Amino acid sequence: MEVVMPRDENEPDLRVRIGSLQLANPVMTASGTFGYAREFENLVNLHRLGAVIVKGISLHPRAGNPPPRIVETACGMLNAIGLQNVGVDRFISEKMPYLQGLLVPVIVNILGDSIAEYEEITARLADVPGVAAIEVNISCPNVKKGGVAFGTDPAMAAAVTRAVKGRAKVPVLVKLSPNVTDITVIARAVEGAGADCVSLINTLIGMAIDLKTRRPTLANVIGGLSGPAIKPVALRMVYQVSKAVAVPIIGIGGIETAEDALEFMLAGATAVQVGTANFANPRASEEVVDGIAAYARAEKVPAIRDLIGALGHN
Repeated sequence: MEVVMPRDENEPDLRVRIGSLQLANPVMTASGTFGYAREFENLVNLHRLGAVIVKGISLHPRAGNPPPRIVETACGMLNAIGLQNVGVDRFISEKMPYLQGLLVPVIVNILGDSIAEYEEITARLADVPGVAAIEVNISCPNVKKGGVAFGTDPAMAAAVTRAVKGRAKVPVLVKLSPNVTDITVIARAVEGAGADCVSLINTLIGMAIDLKTRRPTLANVIGGLSGPAIKPVALRMVYQVSKAVAVPIIGIGGIETAEDALEFMLAGATAVQVGTANFANPRASEEVVDGIAAYARAEKVPAIRDLIGALGHN
């Protein structure tokens, strides 16, 4: 069911569309940084967001990696949480009743170790009321292919997308990994397999070292780098992908302010996700919504979608 929020006709039109899904504004929360939304209900007016994307869901519950699994870095953070989550069955029974009450679309991020797992999760979510779209995390390792991430191989990325699309009854967003030689190749592959949208980027692979112990800071040794440090990389990749595919793009990576979000939209993103900023400022996503509206008023932009891909050239 599409959620339609009333809007003031005297205010700028912030609505954007992702496939068949219309959002009241282009600001979403990024998976893995916002829990299952309830954790933020006393900090953010959830009903003012464009959409909520929940923590990644796997077929079976995952305990995640041992600590330490988060470390602050210059202009960002490294995480090696290990995709800890309650599993799809508990998510449906324990988390969805609350999420169904939100007045914004709820997008469920899914992950798996095999194509069969992605298919099964999608099938279990297919008839669950309140699931507005599915975001597919293809940065996961394919255990049947020697641990190679689905998102680094065009054929595997396309296969996962095709499998999910075959079971889904809602729009399918595919979240792309930046840890590839040419992200446009992967974007075209998932578009060709039926993706309704691509979201990018996921975290960059990095590590940190503790000089006192002379050991890796993270127990998992390597982790995913996110935050302002990756914004220029993400912005460049969104721009490149916008020239390569026709489907909508959701920009992710270091977005803390409305200015950040608007840069991504000018580069070609239809919507954005606020991620790591939520840890430092739990109200970041709502403040980005306010800032976009303020910019549109000040610059006399009647509809924010007019800015999508409107980047000028030197």
